[in-house]
Amino acid sequence: MDLSITHISFADFRSYERFDLDGIGPLTVLVGPNAVGKTNVVEGIQLLTAQSSFRHPPVDQLVRMGAPFARLVADASDGNRQLELELRIAEGRKRFLLNGKGRRTADLKGIVPSVTFTPDDLELAKGSMAVRRAALDALGSQLSANHYLIRRDYEKVLRHKNRLLKDEAPAALVEALDEALITCGAQLACYRAALFGKVAAAMAAYYAEIADGRERLRACYVPSWEAHDPAVAATFSFGRDDARAALASALSARAGEERARRRALVGPHADHIEFFINERNVTSFASQGQQRSVVLAFKLAEATLIQEILHQKPVLLLDDVMSELDAARRRALVAFIAGDIQTFITTANLDYFDADLLSAARVVELPLAEG
Repeated sequence: MDLSITHISFADFRSYERFDLDGIGPLTVLVGPNAVGKTNVVEGIQLLTAQSSFRHPPVDQLVRMGAPFARLVADASDGNRQLELELRIAEGRKRFLLNGKGRRTADLKGIVPSVTFTPDDLELAKGSMAVRRAALDALGSQLSANHYLIRRDYEKVLRHKNRLLKDEAPAALVEALDEALITCGAQLACYRAALFGKVAAAMAAYYAEIADGRERLRACYVPSWEAHDPAVAATFSFGRDDARAALASALSARAGEERARRRALVGPHADHIEFFINERNVTSFASQGQQRSVVLAFKLAEATLIQEILHQKPVLLLDDVMSELDAARRRALVAFIAGDIQTFITTANLDYFDADLLSAARVVELPLAEG
């Protein structure tokens, strides 16, 4: 059986001095006006399950104003196992615990995974490449501790290189650091490309379903060492040795340009992810409805891959997204929820939900939070 959350408790987290929800079932709808703290609940659950927040806040913002620390707890069970996930936030630091014992972030990845869908996720279709890369890495980090660790290592090397370039350090120092960048970067690019192939296939299937087969979606991954044309739906696959050689060659070829621009231009931080509908780039040509379908397909693909790879259904966290979707896309999302995946939904308006869904849900009305 899948682990699911049975109880959550927050103390001095964000706007809440105290928040408790017990006896949690498959579907919970949190309803209340804007500024009531609904999104804070979603963020708290995401922090406990994915060990990250879609808001990317400074740590001290997570603690209620005037409080010395915050504590978040989620109890999870599959009928046999009982787990307590805990996060303590104090003095600008986060500390995760499992059943009362401190754990590294990497050790908790995938135990109770989650997929979060917020209005900001619409940037996946129309925003920068950084948003798309971050979304892919966030999924990879829940699926594999190695993906999480190699991305963390790569980002450390990248920050170091950018400092050297900004400070106009000797070329020999930059070249020496490039060895580490090639090692980490090639591995991260391989992890991403392998995962992206699965994401692209699942997205295409879900998009065809949402669009009733009238349109075809292609998702493409282009590493920084390849020529990139946003008008061409081309994707690349490669092994680690190929990636190392290509990365080394591109770094050598563009070393002068990097020094002139005083920042790193080659590596996974510069990879492109493109979406095409009927061979036309989504960023330039898709309607708002098509963009929303792309994002919905991505989120459903995330949830499906977590289940297939980890053999554990993720917790689905939907923060005020029903208002962003039209009736057809809401139906597609509700049909997915009906497939027995534990879901938390926030909304300011219950009219977005049909009677069948509400009858199966626990509806929690949130009072205005203190502070």
